[in-house]
Amino acid sequence: QVQLVESGGGSAQAGGSLRLSCAASRYTSNNYCMGWFRQAPGKEREGVAVIVADGGVTYYADSVKGRFTISRDNAKNTLYLQMNSLKPEDTAMYYCAARVYPVCAATLVARHFAYWGQGTQVTVSS
Repeated sequence: QVQLVESGGGSAQAGGSLRLSCAASRYTSNNYCMGWFRQAPGKEREGVAVIVADGGVTYYADSVKGRFTISRDNAKNTLYLQMNSLKPEDTAMYYCAARVYPVCAATLVARHFAYWGQGTQVTVSS
């Protein structure tokens, strides 16, 4: 079992930045693909970015490419999402997730992920 706890959400103006963190309760290095997903009111959950177990490969949704950066510190069992050039359409609840497999699929499929955090709200105003 893996518990995931997100932090770092909040409010920002368009063009601003936020950094999300996700602390895992146990060792996830070399075993888990990790990812960030988001869900806006009335919309389906969508993949934002994923990173393979050793951090060597990342995949992003087209909507965030060039603006968001996913990274991980396996020594600290922590996942990050640096969000720059924020847009109002980035407003959503952001979730951290862990897949019990070291490799990630480029298609950012939510059902591949077995463990989920409670989410952290990001609100971007224009």
